[in-house]
Amino acid sequence: MDLGLSDKVVIVTGGGSGIGAAVVLALAEEGAVPVIVDRDPLAAAMQRQLEAGSARFATVRGDLTDERTCERARDAALDAGGVIDGLVNNAGVNDRVGLAAGREAFVTSLERNLVHYYLMAHHCAAQLRAQRGSIVNVASKVAVTGQGGTSGYAAAKGGVLALTREWAAELAADGVRVNAVVPAEVMTPMYRRWLGHFDDPDAALTGVARRIPLDRRMTAPEEIAATVVFALSPRAGHTTGQWLFPDGGYVHLDRALE
Repeated sequence: MDLGLSDKVVIVTGGGSGIGAAVVLALAEEGAVPVIVDRDPLAAAMQRQLEAGSARFATVRGDLTDERTCERARDAALDAGGVIDGLVNNAGVNDRVGLAAGREAFVTSLERNLVHYYLMAHHCAAQLRAQRGSIVNVASKVAVTGQGGTSGYAAAKGGVLALTREWAAELAADGVRVNAVVPAEVMTPMYRRWLGHFDDPDAALTGVARRIPLDRRMTAPEEIAATVVFALSPRAGHTTGQWLFPDGGYVHLDRALE
């Protein structure tokens, strides 16, 4: 299926690894022009993969808690294609800031996981309106289920879901669609590092996977990316304000299925 994304310029925050990298590669396959925003340099393997497919892309290195990075991302997109057709707000980290952490740590967690979503939308809004573009916000099941010990991340991702509905309402008259994708248990490099803290990582992984009703397996980053890219595309042209859950039934199906 042609998703109608050829030559569309799309900013992807946290696009250098994990879900963000999968989104970037999926966009490149569709002929879009991804603008990759990340704190770290683009991995050589990923750069080779993009170049091997003759993809047009741009990179912005910087920390999104600095508003200047958000502004540079906007400018890089305009340099790459003269327009901004899409924005994928994805960068963030479950930093385990719980009730004991205190005000400073909580506010820092919001800066890492929520505030730059607003800033990116703020700085790109005029261009998105001009292009009747699309925003996809990557949230987390933690916003819906809770997890314990994650007050900062849960508050941030809950805010992401609320802003998705708010922006969908505010931008509807301009033809800009805004949706959220809500991952649950996704096998990313960050998740693998978390598993490494257990005495028996394989047993820990098995314990998680058996709670996922569909196929008893983790979701692949590419499956999240497919949902993100479809939601961005004109093929989802009358879908806005939605929270999409490509999670194998983890959030909404009965735990008794285990």
